[in-house]
Amino acid sequence: MQRFDVVSAARNWRFDGISWPTPSDVVGEVFASDVLTLDELRQQLSKPTWKSLQATIERGKPVDPAIADTVALAMKTWAMEKGATHYTHWFQPLTGSTAEKHESFVAPTSDGTAISHFSGSELIQGEPDASSFPSGGLRQTFEARGYTAWDPTSPAFIIRHPNGATLCIPTAFASFTGEALDNKTPLLRSTQAVNTAALRALALFGNTTATRVGSTVGAEQEFFLVDEEFAMRRPDLIMTGRSLFGAKPPRGQELEDHYFGSIPTRILTYLTDVEHQLYALGIPIKTRHNEVAPGQYELAPIFEQANIAADHQQLTMQVLRNTARKYGLVCLLHEKPFAGINGSGKHVNWSISTDTGMNLLEPGDTPQENMVFLFFCAAAIRAVDLHQDLLRICVSSASNDHRLGANEAPPAIMSIFLGQELTTVFEQLVKGKPTAKRAAGLLGLGTPVLPHIPLHSGDRNRTSPFAFTGNKFEFRAVGSDQSISFPVTVLNTIMAESIDALASQVEALMKKRKSFEVALQEVLKETYSKHERIIFNGDGYADAWQKEAAKRGLLNLTTAVDALERMVDKKNVKLFSSYKVLNERELEARQEIYFDQYFKKVNIEGETAEWLAQTHILPGVLQSLQQATALTSTGSAGINRRVEKLTALFDDFYEAIERLREQNKELGGDDVHSKSRHMRDNVLPAMNALRKTVDRLERVCAYDHWPLPGYREMLFVK
Repeated sequence: MQRFDVVSAARNWRFDGISWPTPSDVVGEVFASDVLTLDELRQQLSKPTWKSLQATIERGKPVDPAIADTVALAMKTWAMEKGATHYTHWFQPLTGSTAEKHESFVAPTSDGTAISHFSGSELIQGEPDASSFPSGGLRQTFEARGYTAWDPTSPAFIIRHPNGATLCIPTAFASFTGEALDNKTPLLRSTQAVNTAALRALALFGNTTATRVGSTVGAEQEFFLVDEEFAMRRPDLIMTGRSLFGAKPPRGQELEDHYFGSIPTRILTYLTDVEHQLYALGIPIKTRHNEVAPGQYELAPIFEQANIAADHQQLTMQVLRNTARKYGLVCLLHEKPFAGINGSGKHVNWSISTDTGMNLLEPGDTPQENMVFLFFCAAAIRAVDLHQDLLRICVSSASNDHRLGANEAPPAIMSIFLGQELTTVFEQLVKGKPTAKRAAGLLGLGTPVLPHIPLHSGDRNRTSPFAFTGNKFEFRAVGSDQSISFPVTVLNTIMAESIDALASQVEALMKKRKSFEVALQEVLKETYSKHERIIFNGDGYADAWQKEAAKRGLLNLTTAVDALERMVDKKNVKLFSSYKVLNERELEARQEIYFDQYFKKVNIEGETAEWLAQTHILPGVLQSLQQATALTSTGSAGINRRVEKLTALFDDFYEAIERLREQNKELGGDDVHSKSRHMRDNVLPAMNALRKTVDRLERVCAYDHWPLPGYREMLFVK
């Protein structure tokens, strides 16, 4: 019975196999202890070998095959000292998750004994069976060969389990024909595109000290935790990651008391365990807190190079999921696991920095005098305006459609929040009348007891999909369950193109004998004038913004299907091809894969909803109706009305099941595009209609007859 599930969940959770390192251990010994850091690797290599590898890691030079055996031996020695018995090429196929095939270090010898072995060729290249990974038509299923190639820019690490450990070597993944079958390869290519474009622009400013420029990323991670007692009794959570049915409880997030509230002991213990594991993997988790919705939480790291940040983000999701079960919990990373309350995002904080430590999106003390910042900020404004479609495409999924535009997520309309001060600076540039900057000063808090704090250049706007937040942009539309690699690839690529465009305009004006300062001012003025429509500092949730955005001519691609249709538009093919990030075939393949994923996810949800309604909910409703009907002989008017209400709801419920069954039978066509449209236009509406009747029934059926744990239990019992 459900009431006993609640008691069990409240009383029987446990701590399994937990160690408690001290704070000094975390700082001094735990952090990156399972990572083959550059310092660790340098100590194990000769000076010539290290210099050769360093040139690859820091300056992007190709790996010298001559050093491969030496590096492999150092890697194997380090890993075995850490207890590793196997190694794997750890890669990120287009499933959105990670993949690995473990190989033992053990190699048999002719005398019947065995030795440990790991060669340079095994380090540099692997050959997994690639037949069942998504390829989007780049290869046929019977063509099984694919290659993993070592990525020396991302450090190797150890993944532990109760009976041992495995050396994980970050790699790229490509087909036999050389096309990228993963998320890492385009990300690395886009990083090179940003590097080339940014160095070209910095040279115009006389900056010759920077030799590398890359994007830096810090990705916040939101998630829900549900007691496994309830999660395992919810087939929809297990099969789809979200609750397909669930009546709104009497209390949700209305009291706003969960956000930043005291973290429950059980959750805090879990988060501490997660953090210790992430610290050992060198992942710099900085903050943890309760999020807005009950049962929702967040972890956030500090900035890292984009490639490493993407690897670390995948590991963070893995550790969150795996560790939850130790505490009798299930971690839900779906963007909208519960209707009626906030969903979960993965806010990607993005900037670009030089190898000398210069953040190119750092305004400094006087933003209007900091022309470097204004140049790169203008490039970002232009990039977002010209490529609204790509920013919407890169966050498109069936699950994120439930979240975008709701009261906790930005709308599907892409816009930029600059803040009033920076907006004013650009407007003054357009008018040609820059005024003295308002003193950065201090923000007084109205009492001498409280300290003054620095006044930022603008307030935050949590409704904006792409908000400037002081020295970076926060891309808030990214979904909690997706890899950040493709969104960052898009940001890098569109930024590289805009930097090049602005640099070319400045150079053209300088050829006309205009000074650099005059040329730069004209370019900034023209850029902002052309693209200021993308700036919106107001409330992105307001209905008025929808109308205003339409007047401005901004795109409003409300569903993933609408967005994905534009993925292979000529301008997008030209952009990715010209910067050698994705060729036309690779881009087309990704469109096919994303459509296929959309279709399959909604199809699974539709089938699950139909099955769950038929086999779980219907018997419970019949039981409740039977119980009420048996009492009609008492002649009670109230009982008769209850039977009438249950009967009417049951009829609506059964008709809704039949409608969903009909839509599930029709897959919608022969290709994934038409199938996806069928899922969006027919299956999802039928699922929503069924949900309405089920949720109404949950409110009137006897509690003991309802077969599923409700929102009250899942959200509040910890």
